[in-house]
Amino acid sequence: MFCNKVVLVTGHTGFKGSWLSIWLEYLGAKVVGLSFNVPTHPSNFDASNVGNLVKEYLIDIRDRHAVQSAIEECQPDFIFHLAAQSLVGASYDFPLETIQTNAMGSANILESLRFVDKEIVVIMITSDKVYDNVEWAWGYRETDRLGGKDPYSASKGMAELAIKGYIESFFNKKDSNIRVGVARAGNVIGGGDWSKNRVVPDCITAWSNNETLYIRNPNATRPWQHVLEPLNGYLQLAANLKISNDFHGNSYNFGPFLNQNYSVGELVQEMAKYWNNAKWKCVPKINKPLNEAELLRLNCDKAMFDLNWSPILQFEESVKMTVEWYKIFYQGRPNSMMDFTLSQVVDYMNLAKL
Repeated sequence: MFCNKVVLVTGHTGFKGSWLSIWLEYLGAKVVGLSFNVPTHPSNFDASNVGNLVKEYLIDIRDRHAVQSAIEECQPDFIFHLAAQSLVGASYDFPLETIQTNAMGSANILESLRFVDKEIVVIMITSDKVYDNVEWAWGYRETDRLGGKDPYSASKGMAELAIKGYIESFFNKKDSNIRVGVARAGNVIGGGDWSKNRVVPDCITAWSNNETLYIRNPNATRPWQHVLEPLNGYLQLAANLKISNDFHGNSYNFGPFLNQNYSVGELVQEMAKYWNNAKWKCVPKINKPLNEAELLRLNCDKAMFDLNWSPILQFEESVKMTVEWYKIFYQGRPNSMMDFTLSQVVDYMNLAKL
């Protein structure tokens, strides 16, 4: 499906984007990356030398003319739009930048596609946080109300409205060259993430320096999943869109089974099994600064039924894979993590029988 196809990955320097670029290159795709910069140092992008695999456009997703020029030049067969300001905490510090990047950045991709005269499959990645989360015990479905109690969530909701508007207004004819799918993923973990104020990077940063991790909200429950799980969903959605127009304009949740939701505290405890001398303490929340939900769950029945997608890894397997990656990075000190990163992709594909 992707062999010898030109695949544009926006946000290819980010955590998920770098993993997706590696997977696509392994599948034989001609990967093109579009990003403004490398968001963290260290990063999986640098550690795995992803820049050696892709042709890069180092431009700002908010620059519509630059985005359009890049798309017109590379003539992609597929686009995976992951470029985003992806941190809830940072959205409080930079709300306008977050909205411009996430909402207008998505609109810029779609606006540029109005002027491309070829068939392109487009996967727009938003977030599980687009839902108006009232902390139901059951999982949110794709038809549930969108909302947003923080700038990040609101920006992703805005992006979804823009996507829907473009689909209905410009890409909804039977002879349209553009087919669009929307992916909403749960909380991802995996090797190579060093984003600020995320529990896995915080654990690894503290423990690799033989320091104690302090966690503020150990009871918060999230749909943790290894990064390869939603990426598999994105690839399957793209493949189905290429084959059939039936999936055009649809949104899909990608997350673990409902009985696989675990708390922050349980995640830290599971990680500690694989890291010697791991230490952590819970600290009280003082003047809760952010709208932090205690519970978030996704219902992924639609993806399972329409796309024949389902999560493959158990929680314990996802955690083990994640910590093993960081142990190789910190304790093995290889010149490149590419071989190990790719080995995890191949192992996952074998498990998923892809």
